[in-house]
Amino acid sequence: MAADLPRQGAVPSSPPSVDPRLERLLAHPALWRAGSASRAPVWPSGFAPLDERLPGGGWPRSGLIEILPARFGQGELRLILPALAAITRRSEARWCVWVAPPLQPFAPALSAAGIALTRLLIVRAPQRERWPAALWAFEQALGSGACDSVLAWAKQASARQVRRLQLAAQRGNALGVLFRPRESAREASPAMLRVALEPRGAGVRVTLLKSRGGARGALDLTWTAARGEPGGVP
Repeated sequence: MAADLPRQGAVPSSPPSVDPRLERLLAHPALWRAGSASRAPVWPSGFAPLDERLPGGGWPRSGLIEILPARFGQGELRLILPALAAITRRSEARWCVWVAPPLQPFAPALSAAGIALTRLLIVRAPQRERWPAALWAFEQALGSGACDSVLAWAKQASARQVRRLQLAAQRGNALGVLFRPRESAREASPAMLRVALEPRGAGVRVTLLKSRGGARGALDLTWTAARGEPGGVP
């Protein structure tokens, strides 16, 4: 046993150096490591019960999330509005871009919900090629570095396209929100977070289908009457 002990005055050997190729790989934005989600900065959702379930306590500041409503116009926008209001009211706010919304945004209602309209951009897509053009515009806005948040509505998106959007969101340090039909939950997705929505009385049921570093399962939110803003109920 004595032979195994270091000699008095011996200098301990230095730790082995890390291969530079491994360091570059670990630093790549496409790589996710366990525990990293909890340390990533977030935007509070505006609903305490939902924040308790989300990784890090809110929507990611950088990355792509998918929100899957049963039908467009059934609460998907109201779920994200409180966060968008806080984001756009910041003194250093960048752009908030909406790509191909299925309904005409109503400026007075958005203003009443707290959205700073001076930071909002609406992008229309050609009707003859609505979804491919929308995804292209979505990717360009995400990766531009000029946006805090970018929202897009798409009926179809391949896993390869979603992967490109995720990388663009990380590259541009933006929150990307892709609204897709509820049936898309059957398809695999590289998005870091997937949320399904279902109308529930005076509110909506939120089901966390995929959550890196967060909880899964369902919770109910109800919309408060005041200002048409949503409020959380456990």
